[in-house]
Amino acid sequence: MFPIRDDNPHFTTPVATYGLIGLNVLAWVLLQGLGAEPALSSSVCRFGLTPAALLDLLPPGSSFQVGPDTYCTVAGGGSWHTVITSMFMHGGWMHLIGNMWFLWIFGNNVEDAMGHARFVVFYLLCGIAAAALQTSLQPDSVIPMVGASGAIGGVMGAYVVMYPRVNVHLFVVLGFYVNTFAVPAYFMLGYWILLQLVSGAMSVGAEGGGVAFWAHVGGFFAGALLSFVFRNREMLARHPNYGWSQRAATERWKSVRR
Repeated sequence: MFPIRDDNPHFTTPVATYGLIGLNVLAWVLLQGLGAEPALSSSVCRFGLTPAALLDLLPPGSSFQVGPDTYCTVAGGGSWHTVITSMFMHGGWMHLIGNMWFLWIFGNNVEDAMGHARFVVFYLLCGIAAAALQTSLQPDSVIPMVGASGAIGGVMGAYVVMYPRVNVHLFVVLGFYVNTFAVPAYFMLGYWILLQLVSGAMSVGAEGGGVAFWAHVGGFFAGALLSFVFRNREMLARHPNYGWSQRAATERWKSVRR
């Protein structure tokens, strides 16, 4: 189930959303070598958020492996800058493309309700909240955390609070069955956060790498709460799709045969 578009117009050019997407792409090209080694592992080591290193739980000089031939060496003193830099790093092409697609689908309307500068601050705070929850639950982890999904989870949390009944068109593949459906945002995003909660609960105590589900949860709920602080009431009042007053999606958009 993958969102392909929404029926939610925006009234301003989403320059902040464009800028955040551009920064993520630039980081992927210039710092991560388009995913090629050793640039990818080196960037994860330098700019990824490692909870144990962030909390200064590892002795200076100790090292841990992040790639086939790449080891991170702990300098000591914490690595607080990685709380921000990790939001612009990714682990692969699909990780980057998926995150940027979700940011494009939902970011423009959230920015439209906040204004450009306020949206950037909101986005960063959601990413910080995501990192804080993941780190608090796995403080001794030596697995670097990278990706914009925590901050984008915050964007999705704000979206469902402000535009709960907007149609979101989903591309659905079930074996040989391929179709697209329009569903209310509260259904699509509610299903998404439920998956994160269930997956996060199942990942408790697990060893090794994987998806930082609790970062998604932390970002989502931070975004939902912060939306009440960062939204611009005048900008939001002009929006026809704000709140629960508009019609919910009840009809299928169109079929795709395979």
